[in-house]
Amino acid sequence: MANTDPIHPPGEPAPELLEGRLWVDGCFDFFHHGHAGAVVQARQLGDELYVGVHSDEAILENKGPTVMTLRERLLATDACRWVTKSIPSAPYVTQLDWISHYGCTYVVHGDDITSDSSGEDCYRFVKAANRFKVVKRTPSISTTDLVGRMLLCTRGHFIRSLEKTLAGEEGPGTEAERKANGQEMLERMKLYATDETAKNPGADVWFCRPESGSFAQSIQGIGPKPDQRIVYVDGGFDLFSSGHIEFLRLVTEAEEKLARENGWYSEQATENRIKAHGKDYSPAFVVAGVHDDEVINKWKGVNYPIMNIYERGLCVLQCKYVNAVIFGAPFTPTENYLTTGPWGTPAAVYHGPTSFMPLIEDVYTDPKKMGIYREIGHHEFEDVNAGTIVQRIMKSRDLYEARQKAKGMKAEIEAAQKQRELLEEEQRKREAAM
Repeated sequence: MANTDPIHPPGEPAPELLEGRLWVDGCFDFFHHGHAGAVVQARQLGDELYVGVHSDEAILENKGPTVMTLRERLLATDACRWVTKSIPSAPYVTQLDWISHYGCTYVVHGDDITSDSSGEDCYRFVKAANRFKVVKRTPSISTTDLVGRMLLCTRGHFIRSLEKTLAGEEGPGTEAERKANGQEMLERMKLYATDETAKNPGADVWFCRPESGSFAQSIQGIGPKPDQRIVYVDGGFDLFSSGHIEFLRLVTEAEEKLARENGWYSEQATENRIKAHGKDYSPAFVVAGVHDDEVINKWKGVNYPIMNIYERGLCVLQCKYVNAVIFGAPFTPTENYLTTGPWGTPAAVYHGPTSFMPLIEDVYTDPKKMGIYREIGHHEFEDVNAGTIVQRIMKSRDLYEARQKAKGMKAEIEAAQKQRELLEEEQRKREAAM
């Protein structure tokens, strides 16, 4: 029988299927912690994980408009620490020839149903071939949920104190329900703090306690290695987008360039690190400070952040360019904060181009005085942030409203849109008065 595989040329031998190489596919629209939850669980089932990303056109035909472009969505999957390789324009209905071409034996997906434009199961072919594995869907989060927050201008997702919420001291429900919810959130955070195998400790997680000027460790990771430079970045990281990801990537690139100039990548230095530690490692240990919901809302108003601090923190934790996270980081990184942190004074504090958070003063005065302030210049995705993402949705509001209604959303969307416009106008007036 003739080979009709569209991506496997005739005459070539069939690719070898590797038991430990798995496939995950999806839209991955503004890559959030729900996507990361499926990816990390899939990675735990094997040794390699290939991620297929659908095209904008395929998603529009089967589901509705995308918020992020294919290029932006690929940037996000490439940055996920558990992804081995991203495959662009993967078919919306998963095909056996596609996953076989890349040597993937099994496809992994959450325990929810995904249908194409005809209402048929997108995974019917791999299921029939017994090459399908199921993982748990991450509760209480989806792209639809986040779009709903934007359209309805809600604030119910805010968290007052993440540390107390994890301890079961704050949040809705009874005391027993709060404790159970807090423990579940903490276990999920530990999962997202794993290394690239998704099986071992990886990132460190700390809480900043500004009232006492102290830090408390929540999750112990592998910590900095010998001679690694401690590098600090901070931000809201709302809707963890291509703007944030490219900034973090450029931070690691800048540190690699500096390390190369200082002989880090010489044959002898590399050999010494491998001999001493079993494998090589990067020259920088990147610490990301994540601001509280209240801090972001104070500056940006309306119902920002769209993601709460827990959700934003999980998005940062899954990023391969980050080695540690500090929750509740101050908006202004003072000298006292920087010098008393868990790893001592950082070698550099990086900041990138941003227009989303209006500033009435230079919050990086102290790092500049200390001589450790560094800037990442202009880049392709510098204008992509929570504000511009909301604007994208508002410009195509009719399409997104139809998408939301198709998902069963019950709300007066027109009234909510007017409310958002009023709140944003009030925020612009406040910013103009600063």
